[in-house]
Amino acid sequence: MVEQSIWMRKVAADPGHSSWYVERFRSMARAGDDLAGEARLVDALVPRRARILDAGCGPGRVGGWLADAGHDVVGVDVDPFLIEAAEHDHPGPRWLVGDLAELDLPARGITEPFDAIVCAGNVMTFLAPTTRGEVLKRLRAHLAPGGRIAIGFGAGRDYEFSAFFADAAAAGLEPDLLLSTWDLRPFADDSDFLVALLRGR
Repeated sequence: MVEQSIWMRKVAADPGHSSWYVERFRSMARAGDDLAGEARLVDALVPRRARILDAGCGPGRVGGWLADAGHDVVGVDVDPFLIEAAEHDHPGPRWLVGDLAELDLPARGITEPFDAIVCAGNVMTFLAPTTRGEVLKRLRAHLAPGGRIAIGFGAGRDYEFSAFFADAAAAGLEPDLLLSTWDLRPFADDSDFLVALLRGR
């Protein structure tokens, strides 16, 4: 057994946390807010009908958009409530409950690697700290040759960007492009958000 994620600890402490999170994004969608920035960037990385893994997919807003754009999407999240919301709000992709620290999709019948993997929404900072390196290794193992992983998270969340880069290197990943936003603003030493496009070494 791996250490329980910070997200699931939050859910255990506040059973209404997941429903609040789902409703937050449903409300933003109803208000017409732009919720597809991460998906648009990932869409630009791949050809039509690419295989994409939405790692830590939550209620499916990123993977759902990518599926609507014609891609073959699999989404994985540790929270069953969020997966249920994804199935309801974004039918089409294959949504799976699972801990990213134990990710083994071939064991679940999904044997083809992915052209792109997206890990948005501060997912990396909601993992148990002891599992971050393992998660990056498992994402790397699911990446097709030439594929890329897009990971975004904010500063001040107990995961220094330098530590992330070290964990990525140990997982066999190296930066292809570093940004400070999903809308392509350059990354700088004082950036308070990181979007890292990684490729296998």
